[in-house]
Amino acid sequence: MNSPSQQSFLKQPRAVWAVAFACVIAFMGIGLVDPILKEIAAKLDATPSQVSLLFTSYMAIMGISMLVTGVVSSRIGPKRTLLAGLVLIIVFAGLAGGSGSVGAVIGFRAGWGLGNALFVATALSTIVSASKGSVAQAIILFEAALGLGIASGPLLGGLLGERSWRGPFFGVSALMTIALVATALFLPATPPAGRRTSLADPFRALRHPALLLLGIVAIFYNLGFFTLLAAGPFALPGFDIMEIGWTFFGWGLLLALTSVWGAPVLQRRFGTMPTLTSVLALFAADLAVMAVLAEHQAVVATGIVLAGAFIGVNNTLVTEAVMGAAPVERPVASAAYSFLRFTGGAVGPYVALKLAEHVDVHAPFWFGAAAVTIGVVVVTLGTPTIRRALGTEAPAAEAEAQAELLGDLT
Repeated sequence: MNSPSQQSFLKQPRAVWAVAFACVIAFMGIGLVDPILKEIAAKLDATPSQVSLLFTSYMAIMGISMLVTGVVSSRIGPKRTLLAGLVLIIVFAGLAGGSGSVGAVIGFRAGWGLGNALFVATALSTIVSASKGSVAQAIILFEAALGLGIASGPLLGGLLGERSWRGPFFGVSALMTIALVATALFLPATPPAGRRTSLADPFRALRHPALLLLGIVAIFYNLGFFTLLAAGPFALPGFDIMEIGWTFFGWGLLLALTSVWGAPVLQRRFGTMPTLTSVLALFAADLAVMAVLAEHQAVVATGIVLAGAFIGVNNTLVTEAVMGAAPVERPVASAAYSFLRFTGGAVGPYVALKLAEHVDVHAPFWFGAAAVTIGVVVVTLGTPTIRRALGTEAPAAEAEAQAELLGDLT
């Protein structure tokens, strides 16, 4: 028989499921272009570093726009903010599919990033507010939607990309139209509530040491995360569009599964900070193995899939820690953290593929491994501060649990 917590996790209002469904489609955009990166480069006569800007423009605008999401939401209400974001995604995804140059696609991906920023930051706080059960369960639901979107994005990109590189963009535009209708119908009106936030609020929130530390960890972690997304397809020269799609589908599926089931189990067994530190260290090691053996496509493909497990656990634990550690409104905490998170994600792909062009195929993965290792150092040094903000776990217990967890996982 299911426990009350399990029942509350599954029995959510229709509004929560409508927003979660829209999240799945929104997060398809992250991995959607992976299978078609090489095809876009070939069809539009672009270099690898140029097509990496499809990630950079998307993530950079998304990160910067996170600073204004709270301002917008506190003035027009969460529902209107969500719908505005969905409309922008529909429009700019469609325009990207109709583009005739790599520069135009890059520009329209930036507009897509603006829409995603308005939607994603508001969606997280909406799910947390509207769902039944605990905040942790709501975050797991959000991360599950994220994982499913990331998993299905490459598969959709591969299936539609086999016909034309334009297909995935038009496909997302069509699916987002369905999400728009579902959100409009099932999410009740949500007028502005509470005080109106300002552009300065996310920066003020970063004065809180625990939130700042988690944001810095997210910068370096996402450098590795999006290096993997951008460099992975180019390290698989013998793979066709669908083979790349299936590889990243496996990665995203493992990400989704560990977000929902793996993270809570490890957290209960070992604690938040030991699990987070250990999983980041294993992700850095995974990237390092890919760096050493980058010329072996089977190793790279396996490393990509395994990375999904580490990323899934990390996403859930860091998001939950941010929501629990920051003594500010959740939308403000989400905006501040996401600004740092996606800014890191914007830099990684371009630097990684520049290294691939000017050094060799190993260099991007070394760059990613080094970045994530810095994140491990930061979270290790910052553990006492974060632990105090969360109000959990004694130092001695943490050290013992972390050693045990690393032993079990390795």
